[in-house]
Amino acid sequence: METSVEFKHVSIMVDEVIENLDIKSDGIYVDGTLGGAGHAWHICKRLGEKGRFIGIDQDAAAIEASKKRLAEFGDRAQVVRSNYCHMKDLLWQMEIDKVDGILLDLGVSSYQFDNAARGFSYREDAPLDMRMDQRQEMTARDIVNTYSESELYRIIRDFGEDRFAKNIAKHICQARAKKPIETTFELTEVIKGAIPMKIRATGGHPAKKTFQAIRIELNQELAVLQDSLNDMIDLLNENGRICIITFHSLEDRIVKTIFKKNENPCVCPPNFPVCMCGRKSKGKVITRKPIIPSEKEMEENPRSKSAKLRVFMKKTEE
Repeated sequence: METSVEFKHVSIMVDEVIENLDIKSDGIYVDGTLGGAGHAWHICKRLGEKGRFIGIDQDAAAIEASKKRLAEFGDRAQVVRSNYCHMKDLLWQMEIDKVDGILLDLGVSSYQFDNAARGFSYREDAPLDMRMDQRQEMTARDIVNTYSESELYRIIRDFGEDRFAKNIAKHICQARAKKPIETTFELTEVIKGAIPMKIRATGGHPAKKTFQAIRIELNQELAVLQDSLNDMIDLLNENGRICIITFHSLEDRIVKTIFKKNENPCVCPPNFPVCMCGRKSKGKVITRKPIIPSEKEMEENPRSKSAKLRVFMKKTEE
């Protein structure tokens, strides 16, 4: 079923990303979430003969689609199937020590949402899957049917930020005691039963937050981001930039906090006349406030509405 669905993904804030990456024709650029190579194509287009692009994605369909899209750039564009958390090691294997720009466009691609068989969408009935990398054995079905009530409560509360997390976890455990929950629609029905009718009528789709929570837990999205960002900043050349597009407050908070700490890592008490901890700034946050899509883009692509772009530039202290 999967191969019959064409890989389509509308890239978000392309102009803003390209402007903020400040691309040099002979630079080295990495896209850690390649997708269908929407942003990547625009980056490669600006590279000269000495420029180099490395695209990373863990989704087989994304790899296939992006290889076709970037074929015109020949050896300048290299595509690797992996998770961006392995970026440092992958670059080391390619004998690349530093790069001039890194892009992450987080979350789920339109293709993954629209391909019902992947089980990301609560609007289509499909087996509970949600794996970004289908080589992984564990699926969303395993989380829904094997996590304890307290574990389900924790992830729905923390990753879904759903105020009915406790009740949803309880309802899931009650339902699966009768029979395993196998599909997206079965799970959606259970969630609906845990949320008061008047809230369901006004509060958006009742399953949205729980689906987000399960997907984040399964793919370890926040942990990977949290554990990889400092390394990525260290990979940048002087004046190199990292651009990150997030789609919900949890991701955005991690990016904002880590960028801020890299700009001002000093842990000395405010009353110290001089810094004694010796922690030096690695650069500066270019975006004091996140960049958001234009009204026109939000209108044309409703999925862009929650997107935020933050940018950090590497600067070594004199």
